[in-house]
Amino acid sequence: MARLDPHSYADDTQPRTASLDWKASVDFGAHVVRAELTLRFAKPAAGGSLDLDTRGLDITALVGPGGAALEYTLHDADPILGSRLEIAVPAGAESILIRYVTSPEASALQWLTPEQTLGKKHPYLFSQCQAIHARSILPCQDTPSIRQTFVASLDVPAELRAVMAAATQGREIQGDRAIERFAMPQPIPPYLFAFAVGDLASKDLSPRSRVWTEPAQLEAAAWEFAQVEDHLRAAESLFGPYDWERFDLLVMPPSFPYGGMENPRLTFLTPSLLAGDRSLVNVVAHELAHSWTGNLVTSSNAEHFWLNEGFTVFAERRILEVLEGAEMAALHAAIGFERLQQAFAQHADHPELTKLRTELTGIDPDEAFSQVPYEKGYLFLKALEAAAGEKAFDALLSTWLGTYRFGAATTDDFLALVERVIPGLLAKVDAPAWVDGPGLPASHWRPESARLAAVQKVAGRVPTRAETKDWSPTEWQLYLEGMPKPSPLAVCEELDATYSLTASKNPEVLVSWLVLACESGYAPVLPSATELLGHIGRMKYLKPIFKALAGRAETKALAHELFERFRTGYHPIAQQMLRGVLR
Repeated sequence: MARLDPHSYADDTQPRTASLDWKASVDFGAHVVRAELTLRFAKPAAGGSLDLDTRGLDITALVGPGGAALEYTLHDADPILGSRLEIAVPAGAESILIRYVTSPEASALQWLTPEQTLGKKHPYLFSQCQAIHARSILPCQDTPSIRQTFVASLDVPAELRAVMAAATQGREIQGDRAIERFAMPQPIPPYLFAFAVGDLASKDLSPRSRVWTEPAQLEAAAWEFAQVEDHLRAAESLFGPYDWERFDLLVMPPSFPYGGMENPRLTFLTPSLLAGDRSLVNVVAHELAHSWTGNLVTSSNAEHFWLNEGFTVFAERRILEVLEGAEMAALHAAIGFERLQQAFAQHADHPELTKLRTELTGIDPDEAFSQVPYEKGYLFLKALEAAAGEKAFDALLSTWLGTYRFGAATTDDFLALVERVIPGLLAKVDAPAWVDGPGLPASHWRPESARLAAVQKVAGRVPTRAETKDWSPTEWQLYLEGMPKPSPLAVCEELDATYSLTASKNPEVLVSWLVLACESGYAPVLPSATELLGHIGRMKYLKPIFKALAGRAETKALAHELFERFRTGYHPIAQQMLRGVLR
């Protein structure tokens, strides 16, 4: 027996799932999904045990070839991994069928009441399977090292629409229910299995992209993301053809815990991106970049997560260079560097989590989540690019994507490929210090630009109106995140009086300001902070504000009070993360 992944019971001596056939019925009254799942193997089973990952599933039947019931054991739950479903699979079996019901507390699902939606008339359901939450929706080999195709049908109330990160195959009305069918012909890792059910409308943005959302914000979403085809063309010019056919977008309810989730064919996006000025579309560039780095070539498990995210940040900023110029890309890189310093501080007691290659046995990947794999991974790739030259590095990146296309890879796979393609490059940049060393090597790439220098020039003081007259939201965000924390109250008062930051409509600027103000004890922002915490569930915003409030004696009780007041509107993943912050 050899485990493929520290976060999965999958065993490399057992049959591998090649495809899924999922038939599911959504029960909004009971907050459960009742499902029938057929697992088809890559080759006939040799006979013996098959271990699947589950979390909170009620298994009602297990059927093998010819309809025979299969013996199985659902083992006691591990607090991180969930329960191992051990199935006795007969020799020659090409598939098995499992009937089951999800738990009302399934960690991948959020059930919203009508009052929690924009329309206020219908309930809403959505999934979020990264990192290891697919097992709470379906029993599976829940590791990115085993990619699978699937077909699916969702039985939902007829007045609602189901959408899925897959190709739509049709909708059939059956009385007061509707059957929506889907197919995913490209093999995906389980964490990219995604769907949503709600009062949804859509509008085409280009021949291969449309946006879905609740009707009340459809026009705003369509305007915000109208240039998505420009993103696609820019990405293809850099990384080759787009292999997923469509790049549709689903603007989620406010409780969605991430900025975006790169589910292939249907990227999920937070509504906080609807700033009204297209200033936050870099998140779309990031999720699109995942179509090559992460979705096309996937890290084999969470210990190599930087292969997904470091590469994607690198690709995102290359796309932004094409669309917005090198100056803006440098500003985003500078913000990323500031976030990396915050991540190093977050892991001050666990420096091993600031390595690119991590050891996560016994550690929940959600708990280990930080900007380290994103921004340190990006800086490692920039170091390689600087040492190799852009043209040679682009060729290396193309070889990487081609070699592991629709596959999974490890850090060692990448290092071996680099040494084979450009011998000596790893030694030039001291790759072991990047990959297996904590923190940052002393010598690392730093962004440079005139606009960045102008922001850095006013660091730590209140800038004049003349100095800020041409600032974008990105420059404001960089300035605010670079301010000393805490700053003197007089500085906070002058900033707010001069620039009305508490009334900012850009959520990135507002959150950066609220964090600075809360850490500095500037009480006038507390109503704005409370309002934001009550209507948005994006963890990028929740975590720093709750941390700032909990970090001061005067507002610690308020932080706990606000969490209890608003937590039912937060996704289960966000609730878990915030409990850790408040501890």
